[in-house]
Amino acid sequence: QVQLQEAGGGVVQAGGSLRLSCVASGIIFRFSTIDWYRQAPGKQRELVAGITSGSRTNYADSVKGRVTISRDNAKNTVYLQMDSLKPEDTAIYYCHLQFPSGSDNWGQGTQVTVSS
Repeated sequence: QVQLQEAGGGVVQAGGSLRLSCVASGIIFRFSTIDWYRQAPGKQRELVAGITSGSRTNYADSVKGRVTISRDNAKNTVYLQMDSLKPEDTAIYYCHLQFPSGSDNWGQGTQVTVSS
């Protein structure tokens, strides 16, 4: 059974940094694409960043230059380094894993709150 566990959320002042992590268990991680999504109150869930099995990355325009996604296949972990955080980055951040087969899994999310 696949399990995704996010960690690293918290409360930070505007301009601060956080590093989120997503640990996957029960799978062959290195063949998967991992994305980070976020959902703010009253808004739709949106893609923040993604990284393929070949470590190709993509970012939402709203976070480009402030966010870096990376993966450590030996640790079955994906990281989301977020710098220069803004109040509008406040949301629940979710880890999403896509298998080559097309099936996917979601983590339960971690809250990020940026105070002004």
